[in-house]
Amino acid sequence: MKAIKPVIISGKEVLPIVEGGKGVAVSNGRTCGAFAAAGAVGTFSGVNADDYDENGHPKPVIYEGRTRQERHRELIEMGIRGAIRQARIAHDLSNGEGRIHMNVLWEMGGAEEIMEGALEGAKGLIHGVTCGAGMPYKVAEIAARHNVYYYPIVSSARAFRALWKRSFHKIPHLLGGVVYEDPWLAGGHNGLTNVEDPRQPQDPLPRVIELRKTMREMGVAEVPVFMAGGVWFLREWAEWLDNAEVGPIAFQYGSRPLLTQESPIPDGWKQRLLTLKAGDVLLHRFSPTGFYSSAVRNDFLRNLEARSERQVSYSREPSDILSEAIAIGARGREIFVTPADAIRVRSWLESGYTQGIRTPDGTMVFTTPDESTEILKDQRDCMGCLSSCAFSNWSQNEAGTTGRLADPRSFCIQKTLQSIAHGGNVENELMFAGHNAYRFGEDPFYANGFIPTVGQLVERIMQGD
Repeated sequence: MKAIKPVIISGKEVLPIVEGGKGVAVSNGRTCGAFAAAGAVGTFSGVNADDYDENGHPKPVIYEGRTRQERHRELIEMGIRGAIRQARIAHDLSNGEGRIHMNVLWEMGGAEEIMEGALEGAKGLIHGVTCGAGMPYKVAEIAARHNVYYYPIVSSARAFRALWKRSFHKIPHLLGGVVYEDPWLAGGHNGLTNVEDPRQPQDPLPRVIELRKTMREMGVAEVPVFMAGGVWFLREWAEWLDNAEVGPIAFQYGSRPLLTQESPIPDGWKQRLLTLKAGDVLLHRFSPTGFYSSAVRNDFLRNLEARSERQVSYSREPSDILSEAIAIGARGREIFVTPADAIRVRSWLESGYTQGIRTPDGTMVFTTPDESTEILKDQRDCMGCLSSCAFSNWSQNEAGTTGRLADPRSFCIQKTLQSIAHGGNVENELMFAGHNAYRFGEDPFYANGFIPTVGQLVERIMQGD
């Protein structure tokens, strides 16, 4: 095992270990402060971060507004308060060690306003802002207004080049690092493009070398790259250390911090991680963001898969192809499908999937009445947690809508992530995880259900394990 050297991150020499930011109350001030106290980089999530009552309990997220715009305003205000609270907790726990970063998703609702509000309200407590899930070209100017470093998350040299040309070249001195998030291995939302095959993973080393080459062309040769996604044992990454083609490198951990004593996720989630097997994490495209994402293939995802399979092309009028009439719903409204699809639809109707819901793509999916009621309620209750949502057709533009039909093949991501983070059944909610999460059950460090502190985890990682 080669020596693991410290790196300069956000103006300070630290261990090359970075906590990955996981939204909606998962990476919080407590985990962030613990990573910083261990001499590494802690990251709290600025995505719908928890605020607390006088007894230290998370305040329930309740929206009073009658319109989406009113609820969106509440979401932004709660997000700012929660991020400030988490930054203060992290600062108090860090003991002046390490670095404290805030992670923000560019495609979250109100991203710019929440960043501005959190950095202003927690002035001097946050050293850097990590931002991905889209093309965060404005993160540099926001960081500059508050004199903090910025860390774009990209999945290719091409994405970094585009960001550099559009914005980052104006503020190169505050580019603290570039996070390379492997689109085939990382948990949560992934940066796969239309030219990349989700079924054909690529070796990250050549992709990072290409990223470094681009960074050198742009004059930021010594800015560290954070390798994110698929990192477990550092001994498995020995060829990356002291590699002139890779340059300064740090390693970002998203999954392993979930199973620590400081991690706020419920015990049921932690215990489920210990039972995962290889292949249990699915790279899918059900997210209302339109991005690919990786999560545990539990009942929640299996239900979404099955719902999309109960889908046919249809028309209100007969045609040469869509020629078979089917009566659906309580009112027996008639649609026309192909003869082959008519057989499938009748079998679904007989099995209780009697409600047909239109999609934006000229198809119809079939659900049970209860499922249909839940989908429609979740769409009505939208609070604009994304800048643009396929599920509810919300957009934070002037019109307040994407202009397309709401998509019943997706789901309310805010609802499910709030639920799983605060005690919801892990089988019935979206459970983000990286593709190496199955290694919890194989790693002897976690034998007999052992759950380390963050400090113990960092020490273990620095030993190569």
